[in-house]
Amino acid sequence: MSAPATLGTAAVGAVEPPAARPPQTLAEAAKQFEALMIEQLLKEARGDEDGWLGSAEDAGSATQAGLAEEQFAQALAQNGGLGLGAQIVSSLSARAR
Repeated sequence: MSAPATLGTAAVGAVEPPAARPPQTLAEAAKQFEALMIEQLLKEARGDEDGWLGSAEDAGSATQAGLAEEQFAQALAQNGGLGLGAQIVSSLSARAR
């Protein structure tokens, strides 16, 4: 019998999700903040009790919807989103001058 295969602790080429890394620039921080705001809006739109449009979802579909909301919010914020990130950068940059 052979020994079970183990995974090494070093992941080659692993990329951390944007929210897991601390922001390096004001623009990154603003985009991350906007993504969080969008995600909260989406969660509130879905609601907690009755699921999406009253579908009475179970725990698995709630988790799936939560992950989808997170990814959608991050993608939206990275591509301009609601414009909140750009407003934050503009406002804070103007104050720094």
